[in-house]
Amino acid sequence: MQESTHKLSLREKIGYSMGDAAANFVWRSGFFIPVFYTDTFGLAAAHATILILLVRLSDGITDIMMGSIADRTNTKQGKFRPWILWSTPVLAVFLALIFTTPDFSYTGKLIYAFVIYFCLTLAYTANNVPYGALMGVMTDSVKERASLSSFRFIGAFSGGLLVMSTLPFLVDKLGNGSEAVGYQRTMWIFAVLLVIFLLITYKTTKERITPPVQVNKSFGEEMKDLFCNLPVILIPVFGISIFIISLAMEGWSATVKIAAAMFMLGCFAFTVFLRNRLINRPIETLTNAQKDLADLLTNKPWLILLAVGIMFGLFTVVRPSAASYYFKYYLNRPDLIGYYFAITLIASLAAAVATGWLSSRFNKRTLMIAAFSLGAIFNGAIYFVSPQDVTAMMVLATIGEFFAGMMPVLFFSMLGDTVDYSEWKNGRRATGLIYSAGTFINKTGHGFAGAMVLIVLTLYGYQAGVQEAITGSLDGMVLLMSGIPALIGVLGTLFVLWYPLNDKTMKNIESDLINRRLQNPQ
Repeated sequence: MQESTHKLSLREKIGYSMGDAAANFVWRSGFFIPVFYTDTFGLAAAHATILILLVRLSDGITDIMMGSIADRTNTKQGKFRPWILWSTPVLAVFLALIFTTPDFSYTGKLIYAFVIYFCLTLAYTANNVPYGALMGVMTDSVKERASLSSFRFIGAFSGGLLVMSTLPFLVDKLGNGSEAVGYQRTMWIFAVLLVIFLLITYKTTKERITPPVQVNKSFGEEMKDLFCNLPVILIPVFGISIFIISLAMEGWSATVKIAAAMFMLGCFAFTVFLRNRLINRPIETLTNAQKDLADLLTNKPWLILLAVGIMFGLFTVVRPSAASYYFKYYLNRPDLIGYYFAITLIASLAAAVATGWLSSRFNKRTLMIAAFSLGAIFNGAIYFVSPQDVTAMMVLATIGEFFAGMMPVLFFSMLGDTVDYSEWKNGRRATGLIYSAGTFINKTGHGFAGAMVLIVLTLYGYQAGVQEAITGSLDGMVLLMSGIPALIGVLGTLFVLWYPLNDKTMKNIESDLINRRLQNPQ
């Protein structure tokens, strides 16, 4: 059996990991966006919910576009590395601007928040989609890619640890009594660090795998094809978003909310119809973009990972996004939020290190099942902890976060496996499209998680600054920290049970692909 012998250097692995450390300056600070919008910026929870969902829906277009554009980019520096360089300064600026509170009217603030949030996610997409796809072309070794994934998330959790443990402290110290000023000054510091880290990634990495040659149309024709076929992926996300928005709007009647639920189901049915129509067409009648999409929609492991990605996105974001409310109002210990994030992120970092070791000895599918199921148990146990027993809560949360920390390492490594599976099955390797679509689904799960926090608080009557409303919403804060993550963990476990790619299958695929490349060098 032919196996890759290529080894990535420690320098390159560390350099690559710096990119996700930088990405987490954006990603982890996003956990503070719900509480920033409601308690500092001054938006109503329902409006913040709609804003987050609309921007995340736009991610569907920009993520898939970026993946396709990156796949068709050809420079001396590669397909993906140039985008990391070009997008870095823009991303840094919008990271600072999103936590800036302008002296506008309420409507002006709402418009500002939407525009800046949208621009931030657009810059993040232009940076992070190529960054994720870069891992798929740095090496052809499944083992090295698993190791690289582990390094990546060591970087991710290290960057997250820096943000989550210091952001509350810096906001307090640099704000001199003003949270708005504190947030703004703090995020400029992180923006500078982001630029430094991403430049290191660009300088230390190299693209080595050349995807199979495809005959491309012009860029305009490819984008036209892409937009004609994007609805297959976007329609179900749009349906879910409409349903979630209906839940957030307290003034909408039960009839309207039922209609929104029916609309969501109709979106799923229409998506199945569009998928079947596409994949049943003769392959010679399909454009390159349609072939890429057909490959995606017939890639069973990737389709299952979509559901897994949404679940792990929800699982890893709901509790951190709710934590600021939980510590501030339920525990009455806002001073502990920085320590909480530091401890749980150290657990995530330990998980990233351990997962690299564990994945070389155990099946990744088995590890993901263990991560979801055990994470659900320890998160669910938080429900039974009293507000006086902070230590018990911290212990349970830390153990639960360890298992949550395994999920992204395993997910993106498994996503790389689905790229190999697609090339093995179809003879085509749309690395950027597969990674971008997978990243979009994961980001959608994160967006739904942020919206879920605000919806639950809205349903429980939360209003910033109104003590009676805050008291009435305490049960919702507890559920967001315990019962809801536990339910998500159970659903995630069920989806992973259907995932078909085990270690034996991937070794066979790796061997076949290496033999093909040796027989047909490009």
